[in-house]
Amino acid sequence: MRLPELFKTQPFVLSIEIFPPKTTDGDAALRKNLQTLIQHDPSFISCTYGAGGSTQDRTLHWCREIQQDFHRPAMTHFTCVGSTREQLLSWLDLAAAEGIQNVMALRGDAPAGQEAFKAVEGGLSNANELVELIRKHHPNMGIGVAGYPEKHQEAASMDIDIENLKRKVDAGADAIFTQLFFVNDNFFTFRDRCVELEIQIPIVPGIMPITDFARIKRITSMCGTVFPEALATRLEAVQDDPQAQFEIGVEHAIQQCEELRAAGVPGIHFYALNKSEACQKILNSIQP
Repeated sequence: MRLPELFKTQPFVLSIEIFPPKTTDGDAALRKNLQTLIQHDPSFISCTYGAGGSTQDRTLHWCREIQQDFHRPAMTHFTCVGSTREQLLSWLDLAAAEGIQNVMALRGDAPAGQEAFKAVEGGLSNANELVELIRKHHPNMGIGVAGYPEKHQEAASMDIDIENLKRKVDAGADAIFTQLFFVNDNFFTFRDRCVELEIQIPIVPGIMPITDFARIKRITSMCGTVFPEALATRLEAVQDDPQAQFEIGVEHAIQQCEELRAAGVPGIHFYALNKSEACQKILNSIQP
């Protein structure tokens, strides 16, 4: 089922994001965790791929498995990095032939060794161009795009960042899935500003449960996510206690999700990091 139909027919669209494991043991662990998460009836499961499209084949493999073995719609990530327009179209054709109906259209990060993103000759420079390409050549694809409640690190201002988002929406995006955040007020402000620009497609908050403080600090430092001082203080106090960190992180995510649902969000997108325990505890708490 495509994104537009999911949001039209379901009162709340729950989605889970995974990444392709690098080993057979990782594959087995992910299958086990997905079996757990499937019990919460996610509307779809998205699958990333590595820098420069380095795991594209594995991404397609997992999208096939999600649809055939777990009986859920898959959404494949898709970036402009390192590919010409012709290569992008070829991969889109392959994904469509595999029965994949949803694409997360991203510009992608600059490859290792490059200070800034630069399109290859004959390639695309921005996500809105990628959305246009998908919409023109595969008009029936469901298209998701990224939104940044606390601004993309490369954007000069929040106004410019939301204008960039509006270009992706005008190019044909069906839904916005946000970067992870830990301060709900920042999401609400972002949502209000989108409404002011007449962005009318669903805006879905992205939640990453904290299970390891050191790991989440690395992730937030890379994407510029605001980390609440009070939450950081609590986690620092138990930095030698992994279980306490897990419990604090899950507690915070539950509070976030309850407040977001009360505020009428159309869904929640969980960055599961290929694990199930934290998401399972959160969903056990917030699902009726």
